[in-house]
Amino acid sequence: MRSPWTWTALVAVTGVCGALPFLLAEGDDPRPLSVDEARRMALTPLHAYRDSPAEVTVRAPLPGGTAVVRAVVDEHRHRAVGWFDTGDAAERGLLAWDGAGLEVARPKADGSAGPLARPASTAEAVRDAARLRPTAWIRRGYGPASLDTALRLTLSLAAARPDDAHRIARSGRRHLGTDRIDGRRYDVFSAGDAPLRYWIDGAGRLRRVREDLDDDRTIEVDVTRARVRTAVPEGPWASG
Repeated sequence: MRSPWTWTALVAVTGVCGALPFLLAEGDDPRPLSVDEARRMALTPLHAYRDSPAEVTVRAPLPGGTAVVRAVVDEHRHRAVGWFDTGDAAERGLLAWDGAGLEVARPKADGSAGPLARPASTAEAVRDAARLRPTAWIRRGYGPASLDTALRLTLSLAAARPDDAHRIARSGRRHLGTDRIDGRRYDVFSAGDAPLRYWIDGAGRLRRVREDLDDDRTIEVDVTRARVRTAVPEGPWASG
């Protein structure tokens, strides 16, 4: 059966339902942050800013499935370009976003070629996006869809200055435990009253963030590689 997540839906979507499983980190019971942990969390947005552009993998629930986006995010310019896939060969393609909204490349982006071929890597997806004409992109503002929330989240993880460690220590954030990703240990932290969890290493670098939208709906952003040489192209924004 054809996925309900169509090109038209991606351009004009207003909502989405579905779920991603959430796995609790292993470790002790939640506790207040130590002084060192508050300092590490304060440095995390600065590290993300300095390490940008970086590759990210985004997962957001769809009706009956999951949207996966692999992209390069430039936190200095608040722009990102990459590739999305819903598990349906007919429902995937190039995607760009910034602080105001997102853009999707038409399946026949050059007006004559067939549907865009799936790139072998994130860097190839960005190069494909750079070759498209500005008119190949369809733009819309953000809506309440889980994918929209996830894309906006990727642009909120960095800052040119460190956060205030004293404010963080008083904010109600908690240490939830530890977890391992690709064999490496991370501390898992909550964000006070916000439904966010952060996976942060011993140096204060972010590896993963999850946000609980409601009930069982969860989005996830993985920062899969620090600083890449692939630049975010101007094409998606060239048409104004």
